Amino acid sequence: MDFAQFEKHIGISFKDKSLLKQAFIHRSYINENRNLKLEHNERFEFLGDAVLELVVTDYLYHKYPQKPEGELTSFRSSLVNSNTLAEVAQRININDFLFLSKGESKDTGRARQYILANALEALIGAIYLDQGYDAARDFISKYIFDLIDEIVEKGTFIDAKSLFQEKAQEKVSITPLYKTIKEDGPDHDKHFTVGVFLDTDLVIEGVGKSKQEAEQAAAKKALEKKGW
Repeated sequence: MDFAQFEKHIGISFKDKSLLKQAFIHRSYINENRNLKLEHNERFEFLGDAVLELVVTDYLYHKYPQKPEGELTSFRSSLVNSNTLAEVAQRININDFLFLSKGESKDTGRARQYILANALEALIGAIYLDQGYDAARDFISKYIFDLIDEIVEKGTFIDAKSLFQEKAQEKVSITPLYKTIKEDGPDHDKHFTVGVFLDTDLVIEGVGKSKQEAEQAAAKKALEKKGW
């Protein structure tokens, strides 16, 4: 892998190149290549997630001085959710540099989106470790902050679950019910499938890294399906 090309693309030259490489190593690759004595990116992901949330929170707090906590929280959720992060990861070509198992490398669906989102968080963690908070903040500013205006303009920050409940009660006088259909993956990387029901009728299913995220995904898809 030519990581020099990636460094040039994002405008960051790592002092410790091994940090950059580790940011892209998925656990599945380690499982297939135990003899290489490499480490996967999950600790970097843990760190990058915290740095990302702090940077985005600080940005939104100062950008919208008149907005209440609830709206700011919704804005932040829209910026740091897996869909947005996967979109950013694709934009900077992270997909071309991932170390995946043979099975994972063939998956191009929802599972790949989670891998991309996690890798972006791991990259932020690696930047923080290699060059400090300011460099991580500048990276986030360059690739993520510009999305907020579109999110606010389109209203995609709106809590889909609350909106679907409001519409369901208004249109059919039923309060939606959410049920977990299945759980996949190991404890460190769970994926939940949740169905949203109107009475006993399954409207649609949503998938997420938590039950709450899966419920939001189901509600968003239900709004689209119902045309509400």
